[in-house]
Amino acid sequence: MKSERWKQISVLSASTLAFTVCFAAWVMFSIIGIPLKQELGLNETQFGLLVATPILTGSLIRLPLGMLTDRLGGRIVFFLLLLATIVPIYLIGEAHAYWQFLVLGLFIGFAGGAFSVGISYVAHWFGRDRQGLAMGIFGAGNAGAALTKFVAPSIVVAYGWSMVPKIYAAAMLVIALLFWLITYTDPNHLVSRQVTLRDQLRVLRDPKVWKYSQYYSLVFGGYVGLALWMTKYYVAEYGFDLKLAALLAAAFSLPGGVLRAFGGWLSDRWGAHPVTWWVLLVSWICLFFLSYPQTEFSIKTANGDMNFAFGLSPLVFTTLMFVMGMAWAFGKASVFKYISDEYKQNMGVVSGVVGLAGGLGGFLLPIMFGVLVDFTGVNSSIFMLLWGITGVSLVWMYWTEIVPLRKEIRKSLPVSTTLAQRV
Repeated sequence: MKSERWKQISVLSASTLAFTVCFAAWVMFSIIGIPLKQELGLNETQFGLLVATPILTGSLIRLPLGMLTDRLGGRIVFFLLLLATIVPIYLIGEAHAYWQFLVLGLFIGFAGGAFSVGISYVAHWFGRDRQGLAMGIFGAGNAGAALTKFVAPSIVVAYGWSMVPKIYAAAMLVIALLFWLITYTDPNHLVSRQVTLRDQLRVLRDPKVWKYSQYYSLVFGGYVGLALWMTKYYVAEYGFDLKLAALLAAAFSLPGGVLRAFGGWLSDRWGAHPVTWWVLLVSWICLFFLSYPQTEFSIKTANGDMNFAFGLSPLVFTTLMFVMGMAWAFGKASVFKYISDEYKQNMGVVSGVVGLAGGLGGFLLPIMFGVLVDFTGVNSSIFMLLWGITGVSLVWMYWTEIVPLRKEIRKSLPVSTTLAQRV
């Protein structure tokens, strides 16, 4: 008989490993899409749709998968999900037409649904004082985006893009079998059979769920969108080759994944609200500088024209992306700390709703990036869009969390203290 501690470690380790591979496959088009863009003659909008198609399915499936996890348990749902992705991933390597990649992309998008299954499955194995850290460790599977950026370019250069999905399909089969062998089921983690579908969906009426969805659409949706776009951005903006561009793009993807565990620890220690507030503020500042386009202008003087050039160097740009990647890693953990604190009994449903919003952000943003670049011709316009979205999140948090908190503090103070503060 295995101890409870052993089961916790096994479930957390296997789930994190499985989610990492799922995420790597989910964003596979961020690398193989670049040679495909040239091979198929795609414009920016078509490229954005190609890389975003798996994100759509992975987003829409999160809510039903979260509900199934609450009812059937995370182990069986996660295992079947892993098996369901193997054939579509393999067939990507056999496709030739643009429509074939789009259709198969919808099916490999199932891998993205692993998040709402695993986050609920893992959280139920840990007490409230350690849930933030456990969910953060699981969420570090987002580093699968960085894994793809490290591994896939080398495969493309050595064997061609078609070998990447075939290797990923083989890895998914191995991980699925390993997951089933070392994980466990606890019937006490399932919702009561008396809980109806309507009861589960009642949380959709809670405005806080939609607010957390807005936060997550930025810190996760923005992460996915940029993880899909940054390799191409380095190629287009700085003229780097595929391997160097992917390596530099990993400076954003890697901390955006692995530091999520630290974000969970911070949220356990300080609470979800202060961590999320600082995440949004730091992101807003970074995006302000990232939005500035490469600029050249000249001034006519008595001694002739004076030429000036302003813009972010690759080093400064990558540093800002690294900082923002860290901030969003913390934010992804802190948003789910809100959920584990407030919705413990139906966490699968709520995590499915919030995860769906984040995934839809990851689907829509690459398409919007492509439209913006096609329309403006300015690569940094993608950061202008994210800067505006972050501003909306900051204002929403201020009026719904900080203002009410200040009112409560004032009400709790003695009258003499309140008068002294006003004076």
